[in-house]
Amino acid sequence: MIRSILAFFLLFPLVLCCTGSSASENSPYQVQRESMVKEIEADVQSTREQLGKRSLGPQVLEAMRRVPRHEFVSNGQRRYAYENRPLPIGHGQTISQPYIVAVMTDLLDVGKEDTVFELGTGSGYQAAILAECAREVYSVEIIEELGETARERLKRLGYGNVQVRVGDGYYGWKEHAPFDAIMVTAAGSHIPPPLVEQLKPGGRMVIPIGGSFMTQQLMLVEKTMDGKIKTRQVLPVAFVPLTGGH
Repeated sequence: MIRSILAFFLLFPLVLCCTGSSASENSPYQVQRESMVKEIEADVQSTREQLGKRSLGPQVLEAMRRVPRHEFVSNGQRRYAYENRPLPIGHGQTISQPYIVAVMTDLLDVGKEDTVFELGTGSGYQAAILAECAREVYSVEIIEELGETARERLKRLGYGNVQVRVGDGYYGWKEHAPFDAIMVTAAGSHIPPPLVEQLKPGGRMVIPIGGSFMTQQLMLVEKTMDGKIKTRQVLPVAFVPLTGGH
């Protein structure tokens, strides 16, 4: 759910994951996915100083190769599905740019036994990427039509380790907390206190911070084992705003 400014920004400056995916290795889109991954790797090289690394984890890149992004967009957008850019999904929302999806997933450093919370399901694409690497993903979407469609899509594609609920993700999903990692896919003015509370000690959160008409920063939030919070700015981004009146 992002309107990425990566293209502007760039002018200036095999391990299988745990999955329930039914994506075919012989899909006609396989070559396009591989090309997309190569573009992601090139963008990572271009932003290596901001990311603090030259490459993403192999489990993240493998997830990007496996998830059928064309299944998460409308028929009219399928020919653009593997271009490294966001695409509209309706209701003023977008499916995130693959580079941003990969970077945010990598920053979370998700393990195969981890439980992840996602604020903002959107099309379900980011949830599917997380599901390739985590044990369980709990995602909340505030727009009912998007949430219901994403739930049905993820079920159809075989992602049995993803649960989707319609509601206000600002408050997390307390029944399944604490979480090893938290992903926020909309920009807010601050880090939601309920999500900080529901993050395990030693856990990570990735969240864009900033207003709609201001420079936003992708933030990595880490909770130390003694409960303290550390933050680091990673990249300038442009996400749709967090809704719900917060």
